[in-house]
Amino acid sequence: METRTLSGRHHFETLAGCTGTMTTGPALAPAERDRISTRVSIALLGVRSDAPVRRTGGAGPSDDGHFVINGDGAAIPLNPDSPYVVSPSGRLTLDGADLGFDVSPVSRPRFYDLATADGVAYDKIAKLHGNNVLATTVVQTCVRYDESERCRFCAIEASLQTGSTIAVKTPAMLAEVAEAAVRLDGVTHMVMTTGTSNGWDRGAKHLTRCVKAVKKAVPSLEIQVQCEPPADLRAITDLYEAGARSIGIHVESMDDEVRRRWMPGKSRVSMDEYRAAWREAVRVFGWNQVSTYLIVGMGEDPDDLVEGARELIEMGVYPFVVPFRPLKGTLATDVDKVPAPHRGVLNRVTAQVAALLQAAGMRGEDQRAGCAACGACSVLKTAGA
Repeated sequence: METRTLSGRHHFETLAGCTGTMTTGPALAPAERDRISTRVSIALLGVRSDAPVRRTGGAGPSDDGHFVINGDGAAIPLNPDSPYVVSPSGRLTLDGADLGFDVSPVSRPRFYDLATADGVAYDKIAKLHGNNVLATTVVQTCVRYDESERCRFCAIEASLQTGSTIAVKTPAMLAEVAEAAVRLDGVTHMVMTTGTSNGWDRGAKHLTRCVKAVKKAVPSLEIQVQCEPPADLRAITDLYEAGARSIGIHVESMDDEVRRRWMPGKSRVSMDEYRAAWREAVRVFGWNQVSTYLIVGMGEDPDDLVEGARELIEMGVYPFVVPFRPLKGTLATDVDKVPAPHRGVLNRVTAQVAALLQAAGMRGEDQRAGCAACGACSVLKTAGA
């Protein structure tokens, strides 16, 4: 992997100048093109601003602050060297020029001030993501976290080591926090992910128990679950019957060479297993209620990534395209020094995948819950998908 680093104004100039002759998908009005381009730039370069709600460490995708940008939730890196500044009046500016975006930090939720009867702070059990999503990692350890096995973009156990979370969230804990988050802060959907276990279920059984408890406490709360393909696909039906209505089965790349380099342990779960799990999940959860992350910037050919997205869309799976962004505590950042992808590449891939999604009538906001429904970590929603 490359070991170069970019920061500050030099990073901005490199990204901004890297559009080359790349196509950007369907013809767009200039204002629309500029809006998407700016959203791409701040996804990579971040903003200079304070953010009461922020996320550091964990499974990714980055160290972010949470904002509302033109009415939509957005997870944006906080970068003191970024040329993009949120003005005191709540506008996004570049070198003093107003770029036409209303930006406001997400307020600290009230449920963060509470704790369980035995003294566990609610924000160690679940976090607010975006402006209305409750997110939790139900098991904060992973069987693949040994350095020779670990996904190089992941820091799932880093937040555990710093004491900002706990190793296992029980169903009762999650039900208690979810009820408070809905009642006090208007949370509308929830994401439950998990580190991978040694069992055949790869973590799905504990997710199932947690979903049942939360749905009993807050029947109206929509839930997305996220896990690796279970060895026995019946676990997918179990998750649905527990009350989950969307599922993320995240592959990150469909290129086996990239997978072996970036995810040495996880890559042993074959693409055939992923495809079987996606098809079963679409059968159980429905068309456009299944998603997978695709990460731009891990060395995969952009055209191959777009073709992978096309295959997923044809299966009824939403390809949630996000940029690789440096995350402290990961091997990619701390050891490999991998930079964020070039702006032109992310612009191109986002536009082309958005066009495929639009042609299929597939929108992230039509998912019942989860990452695609929120859209904060991707630019696809800004691009109309």
